[in-house]
Amino acid sequence: MTDEATSAQGVSEGHTGSQEDVEGTRLVKRWTRNPRWVAEARSDLRRELGGWGLGGLAETAELVLSELFTNAVRYAPRDRKIETRYEPTSDGGVRIEVHDASEVWPVLQEPSADAESGYGLALVDSLTGSRWGVSERDGVGKRVWAVVGCADGEVAGR
Repeated sequence: MTDEATSAQGVSEGHTGSQEDVEGTRLVKRWTRNPRWVAEARSDLRRELGGWGLGGLAETAELVLSELFTNAVRYAPRDRKIETRYEPTSDGGVRIEVHDASEVWPVLQEPSADAESGYGLALVDSLTGSRWGVSERDGVGKRVWAVVGCADGEVAGR
């Protein structure tokens, strides 16, 4: 697909194409920066988890993805794409990555009791058993990642 076709698809469908690796164990998509695509990204993740036999992780994984994707929509430059990557881990979990072109790295903080926002990363931290982070990526911006696994559901259920 050419860049022009990819761009046109991104405008009309929200994502600019997807790439699944040869073994079917990783899904990568690029999205236009718009909050309406969060739900579609969650749906893609749920479908992939089911195909990988990890459907039991869907609820927690979707919530983690929602937080990471929403942060990217909120802070990434308007003219840049957001990339999502989902990949099963060797221990029966799933690694979720959200890449964006913002140079601002998220920081886990404890919001005040009366705060109306700032709970997202605390929720991700709790749901993943602190298995999340931020790292550099090729080009500008960052990669925010989280790993959701079977034991994390127990953490979330407390």
